[in-house]
Amino acid sequence: MTLDIKICGLKTPEAVDAALAGGASHIGFIFFEKSPRNIGAEAAAELRKRALGKAQAVAVSVDATDDVLDAIVETMKPDMLQLHGKESPERVRAVKARYGLSVMKAFSIRDAADIAGIEPYRGVADRFLFDAKPPKGSELPGGNGIAFDWRLLSGLDDKVDYMLSGGLNAANIGAALSAVSPRGIDISSGVESAPGEKNPDLIREFFSAVRAALANDAALT
Repeated sequence: MTLDIKICGLKTPEAVDAALAGGASHIGFIFFEKSPRNIGAEAAAELRKRALGKAQAVAVSVDATDDVLDAIVETMKPDMLQLHGKESPERVRAVKARYGLSVMKAFSIRDAADIAGIEPYRGVADRFLFDAKPPKGSELPGGNGIAFDWRLLSGLDDKVDYMLSGGLNAANIGAALSAVSPRGIDISSGVESAPGEKNPDLIREFFSAVRAALANDAALT
């Protein structure tokens, strides 16, 4: 099984290098001022240079305007855009047309009704990301370090291309991959020493845990 792995919310060369050394397929940069992982477009552009030819760079935004996205795309030159707000299918379609980039649409999940919310986006978004619904009072749509019931995804058909996110870490990634079969996984707070502070050692531990989980899965099949 080939599994895409995205390390998100990167802000330092050390964290980017650890992600790339582990074999990350995607690295993510957060453009949302309320997030402790927020980064400027110029800083992200410098960091994404380290990943050229190694991993896809993803620009993550939350209900961003065209002006904001214009600046991000022009300066950082991402490979993919991740929309992590309440963007409508029409907005996703417009963003794809404006920038000619693939778009991953994030959904906050708590129950089966939240899964059903992807239907209008099928055939519009290139990929989905399923994150846990934020706790009450949180201003962050993601990166809250909490998981949802992964079994909610078991009814999805194989055509749904998604990344699993929300509360993943080295301790639970094996259980997550035993419960569901995503084509990709996304981690942010699970490899941090403090909010917004990526820990290269935790990144390395996470990749080791993923490899162990995949090896175990292969041994059972």
